[in-house]
Amino acid sequence: MSELRINNITDRAGSSGPIIAGVSTVTSTSHMVMPSGSTEMRGGRGRGIMQGGILHPYGVPGIVGSIEIATTGNAVDFGTLTQGRMQTHGLGNSIRGVFAGGLVPPNNTNIIDYVVISSSGGGNDFGDLTYARRTFANGSSSNNTIGIFGAGYTGTNQNSVDFINIMTTGDASDFGDLVDPKVRDQAACASTTRAIFAGGMGDDPSVIAAREIHFFNFASKGNSEIFAALTTRKFGTGGVSNSTRAVFSGGGGPGPSYTDSNVIDFITMSSGGEASDFGDQSLTRRDIIPMSSSIRGVFAGGYSSPHGITASVNTMDFITIATTGNATDFGDMLAASRTGAGASDSHGGLGD
Repeated sequence: MSELRINNITDRAGSSGPIIAGVSTVTSTSHMVMPSGSTEMRGGRGRGIMQGGILHPYGVPGIVGSIEIATTGNAVDFGTLTQGRMQTHGLGNSIRGVFAGGLVPPNNTNIIDYVVISSSGGGNDFGDLTYARRTFANGSSSNNTIGIFGAGYTGTNQNSVDFINIMTTGDASDFGDLVDPKVRDQAACASTTRAIFAGGMGDDPSVIAAREIHFFNFASKGNSEIFAALTTRKFGTGGVSNSTRAVFSGGGGPGPSYTDSNVIDFITMSSGGEASDFGDQSLTRRDIIPMSSSIRGVFAGGYSSPHGITASVNTMDFITIATTGNATDFGDMLAASRTGAGASDSHGGLGD
């Protein structure tokens, strides 16, 4: 069989190529891969989205920033939410990021927004939570199908948690209750089967920071179970994960001092137990905005008490989840911020 070598094919006028109809086959040493998957997934995954929270000095805008988790660099503008708010729940799957509730001073809100993570342009209306509430830390977990919004604060701490089907729109439904201790401001992350909630702020000033780590099973509604503990009691901690390991960074300690921490803990989500030391953040802080891929965790912003009245910071640092060690500088947020929310399209709840 002879070999035909073709570098270029045009019509007689030399202005366009041929039209091929019917069933054709091509054998070539080069190749072209046709796009696959939904349009929203084109261009790859690995993006983190952060909702602004409280800006310095005390602004409450609806700005959303984004980062590419596999690289380093400063956040870029993504758009705005439908309503500016702080102390918001955030979660995501491989396509959507969802931000729920929060404080629109002086009132809590039940609004849920969603964004398409691979694009930009800001928030769209999703529906409403079962009750209006806020949380100082991210406080929400998801796999690729279900998002669970943790307990929050309405004037007192609540223990009721909601869920949504991320790829639909509509109001949230009741999933179950957070068992004692009843807390808010928890760290949250996930494996593909478990939603994890760690630490938190309680009602009793004498035990205002918790050590307990809870889990819910995504596949079945019901109450949480306690299966592990942080190395110390703290609230406002940033939680990230791959499919097997959960990592919890920073946080505030018990009253009356509420001393901020730079300690990073980790657990194996399938077994639980006492958390182990992972390393340290680049600075002490709480009310962190977390985002992760299955490889890296990024901790953005937060409240750093040594900074006094300018307590909100724009610092972002990152870790490699499968190893241990201190966090490394990633870049800067759009503005110094705390008590915002994070989401990503490639975290541990979606699998590795």
